[in-house]
Order: sequence, then structure tokens, then C-alpha cells
Amino acid sequence: MAITDFDRYPLTFGPSPVHPLENLTKHLGGAAIWAKREDVSSGLAFGGNKTRKLEYIVPDVIASGADTLVSIGGVQSNHTRQVAAVAAKLGLKCRLVQERWVEWDDPVNDKVGNLLLSRIMGADSRLDPAGFDIGIRDSWEDALREVEESGGTPYGIPAGASEHPLGGLGFASWAYEVAEQERGLGVFFDTIVVCTVTGSTHAGMIAGFAALEDAGGRPRRVIGIDASATIEKTRDQVARIARHTAALIGLERELRDDEILVLEGWAGDLYGIPVASTIDAILTSGRTEAMIIDPVYEGKSMAGLIDLVRSGDIPRDSTVLYAHLGGQPALNAYSGVFPWS
Repeated sequence: MAITDFDRYPLTFGPSPVHPLENLTKHLGGAAIWAKREDVSSGLAFGGNKTRKLEYIVPDVIASGADTLVSIGGVQSNHTRQVAAVAAKLGLKCRLVQERWVEWDDPVNDKVGNLLLSRIMGADSRLDPAGFDIGIRDSWEDALREVEESGGTPYGIPAGASEHPLGGLGFASWAYEVAEQERGLGVFFDTIVVCTVTGSTHAGMIAGFAALEDAGGRPRRVIGIDASATIEKTRDQVARIARHTAALIGLERELRDDEILVLEGWAGDLYGIPVASTIDAILTSGRTEAMIIDPVYEGKSMAGLIDLVRSGDIPRDSTVLYAHLGGQPALNAYSGVFPWS
């Protein structure tokens, strides 16, 4: 099937905006840097990259007859906040498992940001002490069973929507959207930089851009910056989801290993804990472009982009598209990391 053959339930305003980051480009003195803004792509609770994925999952939710969306993430999960938003939009119930993925001692961590927003939107959002892992979780399966036992009809959406069979389609479509915007802007992005943890955002991009290249498009690098601190698990998951998504959208070959690029070096030792390069990236982005990024995902992918440009690993003659995936509400739980706190 072509990407256009899949049912899609529109949840975004349309194509997310693309714009040059001229001040950041000048500050770094290297490649030309642009951003594509998933953080302003939707009116649903501050949007973000998961909303685009959910556009391809919602038709299956509706067809299933479910009355309750059941999902999982960390206490400050962007994904669960977006699932809660979609449930509210569709008039469904929402049961969320919020595990302790981040060992973070901020006293308001479990009261503000994404968790607060999910509860405002009516989600039954319950804390769970389990630690971080990108795979399928027992606590999520327990929540699905609890909804059934209480008489509900659950629809399960795993962490990041990544292990969902349709989880990669949203960002395969994103690749086609980028190609259309390039034609309108008269620009070509030879390098894409994106954060990767549970993997389907990055994986969908890989599949989509591979399909475009096979249809006669120019080759480009899609660089995933790991923020999981479990690099081998993330690489394996990105590769598996990318290959599954490529097959779904009709790519008539196996993806090459060199198309699946996940770089480490900016995640720190533990998921969700900002390190010095994270804070520097947040301040650099804010002070050059007034573009606000978060300390769990975008702070780490921007740190990677900054270092790759400065080192010349991304050459000076490159034109780079930075995928801003959202996540700013989590900043509320991280005020203590900033130097004036």
C-alpha cells in the first residue's frame, strides 16, 4: 500500500511549519539549519510528534468500538498527554499508566507539566513505581485487563505508539510532507536530525525517505540522536519498526543498515536526566531563536546537532532539518537544573 492508501483521522492543523534558524546557523558557523515544528502542529494540548502518529491509529480505534484508550509512559510523558488529548477529542475515556522512568527528585515532578495536563483533560492517570524500559510493560497490560474487568472496551496504545503496527506511518507521511515543502521553498534538506527513544518517529522517517529516494529522489542522511541511554535496544527497535513500516508502504527492498543511523553521546547515563550539554542546548536554542526545547528529548537531540555541526561531521555545505518534536510542558518539572534556580 502507498502511504496515501491508509486511513487517517486529521488531528493536526495541516503540514507543520518549516523555517530557517538563521541566528543559530550564524552562532554555530557551519551548516544551514532549519526546523520543522511538530510542537505547533496541533491545537490538542500543545501537540507534538505523537499526535501525528495517532492520526493513523484513530481510524482503527473507531473501527474497534473501544470506549477507553489505554497507554503508558513516564510521569512526564509527552505521549500520554497526547493520548489523553485525543481521547478527549473523540469523547472516549482514557486510562494512563505513568511509571517512574526518571529518577528525578523535583518535588513537583508528579504534579505539573504533562501529568497535570492529562488529568485536566479527564484521564485516569495513575502513578506506578516501575522504572524505564522501551518495551511492552506488564503494568500497561494490567491496565488493559482492569478496564475490561470493569466493563469497558479498551484500546491499547503502547509507549510512544512505537510498538503499534501502524506506529511508523505518521512519520513516513512526514517525509512526503517535507519533500512537498522543499518544492515550495526551493530548498533540499540533505540531513535530518531527530531525537529517538522508543523509535517509531525516527523509523517512520527512515522508511518514508527511503521510499522517496527509490522513486527518484535525492539521497539524504536521517540521523537519530539517542536519548534513551539504552542504545542497543533503541537501535534494534528503530531498525525493526523502520523495516516493518517500509514494507507497509510498499518499499520493494530491504532497508540497508547504513540507512538506520542512531548516534550516542548526548543521552547521559540515564533516560530523562539532563546533562551539561542538554542544558547548554536548551539555553542556546532559547537565546538564539526563542525556540523552547525540553530536557528529556529535544535538549539532547539539539546537543547532538550542535556538536555535529561544530565538529564538521555535518559539513558546512549541508542544509539540515531539525525535527522539533515538542515536549516543552515537561520543563515545569525540571526548574532545578537551570543555573539561576
